[in-house]
Amino acid sequence: MSALGSTVTLDLPFDGAVEAVTAALAAEGFGVISRIDLDKAFAEKLGRDFHRYTILGACNPGLAHKAVTARPEVGLLLPCNVTIEDTPGGRVVRIIDAASMMSIGDLGRTPEIVELGADASARLGRVALALRGGAKG
Repeated sequence: MSALGSTVTLDLPFDGAVEAVTAALAAEGFGVISRIDLDKAFAEKLGRDFHRYTILGACNPGLAHKAVTARPEVGLLLPCNVTIEDTPGGRVVRIIDAASMMSIGDLGRTPEIVELGADASARLGRVALALRGGAKG
């Protein structure tokens, strides 16, 4: 785990990795509410080739509702991002550390936000563990 989050390498085809990540997120109460395929955006907007790289915006509606109710500016940090990158060594999945994210600025001084960040981090940590069950590294 880095300061930003967890990393897992999957030995799956890219689309299979996206499906595995989506399923693992769902098992922890997260839905994918956005998907950005950077490789396609770079090709379309910049005319540049880039390896497959997808950002999934994952949201646990219950946690998100509590967070923006407690501190509306938390919406600037939502959803929790998960990336899937196609590399020669496998599909690299990176999952944000929600507790670190929710401690930005003075958010860490709001007990409810700290608690929600810890809950989201624990859930996302279990996503990483679930993915490691079929992981390469």
